[in-house]
Amino acid sequence: MRIPRVPRTVDRVCHVTGLLLVLAGLVHLVVFAVDGGPWDSPVSWRKPVTFGLSFGVTLIAITWVTSYLRTGERLRTVLLLVLAADCVVEVGGITFQAWRRVPSHLNMESPLNTAVSMTLAVGGGVLVAVLTVFAVASFRHRPAGPAGMPLAVRSGFALLLVALASGAAMIARGVVLTRTGHQEAAYHSTAPLKPLHGVSLHAVLVLPLLARLLARTPGDERTRERIVAAATGCYATAVAAAGVWAALTY
Repeated sequence: MRIPRVPRTVDRVCHVTGLLLVLAGLVHLVVFAVDGGPWDSPVSWRKPVTFGLSFGVTLIAITWVTSYLRTGERLRTVLLLVLAADCVVEVGGITFQAWRRVPSHLNMESPLNTAVSMTLAVGGGVLVAVLTVFAVASFRHRPAGPAGMPLAVRSGFALLLVALASGAAMIARGVVLTRTGHQEAAYHSTAPLKPLHGVSLHAVLVLPLLARLLARTPGDERTRERIVAAATGCYATAVAAAGVWAALTY
């Protein structure tokens, strides 16, 4: 079993950045508690809260999980720095629009709103590209780590690709509705895919974390591998259920 890389400067930078994004999300949760307003709306404090927390946790998770991948150190460093910068841009753009009290995504109602919306869309594309490279790397070479970790990492990245695909589908459908003059419908068109996107997004943290925690128990390797396999099956079932619901309501 290969020992994961010793944390380097890029790991610390990404961990600190992720923690700051999580903190930003929590700060806006306090803002919501004070200011109030609708929670489930294109213009609400929900977006800087959920995106800050989600992007922060995801950045920390990807930084940790990729330490088990057999990739070149330089490639991993570049990809992680790009990912960290992209996460900051995404959360920053969403937060900027929240304070302006206008929708952040699919908003083409003024030159400034269009610029922010397009920046977020391009950032989403960068996110897809970086995470896809990591996902491919996880399948090209068996990841390192304790019993169950290779399966957890590969399954986590596979389900993460589902999250990326559902996110791209939300943006694509919203852009089509916006371009055809259905702006309000575009804002609400993402609802059916949100559960699928949210559930599949964090498998890359949950499954490897389970494998890591099991490594600290006295059980034998075969038992730990079976537990990770069972958890992976349950998680995949939850994602499939969310996918069925999305297909029926899309």
